[in-house]
Amino acid sequence: MADLETNIKYQEYATLEDMCFKLREIEHFKSRANKWDLRLQFIESHMIFVAASGQGWLTIDGQFTELRQGSVYVFAPGQLVEAAAHSFDERGFYYMRFDVMDDDGSSIHSMQIIKRNSPFPAQGEVIVTSPVSVNSMCETICQLLQDEDRLKRFRGQILFQEMLYTILQDARLVQGNDLEVVLEYVKGYIEQHYQQELSIDHLAKVAGLSTRHFMRLFKKRYGCSAIDYLAVFRINQAQQLMRSGGENRIRDIARHVGYNDDLYFRRKFKQVSGLPPATFMKNSRKQIVAYHFSNIGQLIALQINPFAAPADHPWTDYYKRKYQMDSLLPLSSNALIKMEEVQLAKPDFIIGIDIHLSSEEQAILREIAPAFFVPWMNNDWRMHLRLVAQFLDLSGAAEAFLDKYDRKALFVRQQLRNTFKDESLLILRITGDHYHVLGSRSLGEVFYNDLDVVLAQGVDPTRTDQQVTPEQLADFDADRLLLIVDEDSRSQFSWRALMNSGLWRDLKAVRNSRVDYLPSYPWVEYTAFTHDLLLDEALKIWRDRA
Repeated sequence: MADLETNIKYQEYATLEDMCFKLREIEHFKSRANKWDLRLQFIESHMIFVAASGQGWLTIDGQFTELRQGSVYVFAPGQLVEAAAHSFDERGFYYMRFDVMDDDGSSIHSMQIIKRNSPFPAQGEVIVTSPVSVNSMCETICQLLQDEDRLKRFRGQILFQEMLYTILQDARLVQGNDLEVVLEYVKGYIEQHYQQELSIDHLAKVAGLSTRHFMRLFKKRYGCSAIDYLAVFRINQAQQLMRSGGENRIRDIARHVGYNDDLYFRRKFKQVSGLPPATFMKNSRKQIVAYHFSNIGQLIALQINPFAAPADHPWTDYYKRKYQMDSLLPLSSNALIKMEEVQLAKPDFIIGIDIHLSSEEQAILREIAPAFFVPWMNNDWRMHLRLVAQFLDLSGAAEAFLDKYDRKALFVRQQLRNTFKDESLLILRITGDHYHVLGSRSLGEVFYNDLDVVLAQGVDPTRTDQQVTPEQLADFDADRLLLIVDEDSRSQFSWRALMNSGLWRDLKAVRNSRVDYLPSYPWVEYTAFTHDLLLDEALKIWRDRA
């Protein structure tokens, strides 16, 4: 409670008009040949990353996340940060380091002021409403600060202030008011103190709110009660321990994550995961091969980290970092070598997809280990998950996942109701020289079916995709546009050509600044795991943006 009160009072005291900002360093990385990384460190000054293009990842205080094209990331002194980025186009990636000072000129950017007390009002990821504007300002700032003319360098500092204003405006749209900051603090408090006895009354006191008011606000913001959030977090921590391969007893794991009653822990574990803890521990020791990259998203949804998976999948590194898959066996893209690798690994089970393997290949794999090949074309992603679960005797885990997914979809739908209203959405993917409008058996199902977003006119909901020309885009008359551009050079060239055309600028969604972006992976995968992630992504992009 004391920490939160100090934080709020500090922020009230150090208002923006009492602060000064000075840009100390800005770097622009561009072209696919360039790479950028920030080694793991406690940062000593405020930083901003602008992910104008490219791919990458970062960890903030131990939390791993993918860098998202079009987003801005703000960090405060004292945070433990590691990051890397690559595959930039000409828009590139911007790294900035800046000082925050009191109006008397004294610096307040030292690491001695811990991150919770940083006076800068925005931290973490900020979804900017106009990435193009922010990118343009970054480009101009770079040019001005490199100029020999002191007056132009001074103009660069002024433009940096304008960019901060734009970022803070967009951050305020998400934060709304101090209550959002309070709720985020309490959520972090739960994650730091989950091993302790935490009651709803205690958490309400941490928030400085009445119990009833706190309960209502927390559920409205996160879609579940604070106690339910605590339970899920505890079970997730227990699952990590069980996957570690140690010989910990269930009762010891229960104590470690905050449960003194073994029977209650077992009941709560099954409620959250769909499996008893003993079954989960047994399954975590099984060596299961994800033969196709889409099988990864099915197995993770069933709370199984695959023992082996394709090495050339664009998100292999993401899965390894996020799920601590240090022992993941990378499988070759060469079919013969891949099969030999699986045979040498002696797995317990093999999961594949029927349309990617001939009957002869399936027969060979079945000789290596019990194998299941997901019947792809005649089933949707929910049935894919259920069929894999049935084969592995994990139907309870599948139903627990789907129940949680449906509840989350309902929550996200309610949160985005005021943003979308009756506006129509068109999902466009650029692959090589082709432009595809996405419909069924794609991420379109999440938006059009689960979130009830209005389908743009002319989109065939029964087709996976419709190939179109740039000239045909106007015919859909979409109010909003969600754009996905593949990372290869041909796709990027097609996107630049479209972006610089009058056809693009004349689209209703472009004119009204209703264009948002997703990276091609993992969102283009048709799996339970990626669709669940997409619900979170939709909240990040559109919540409170009516």
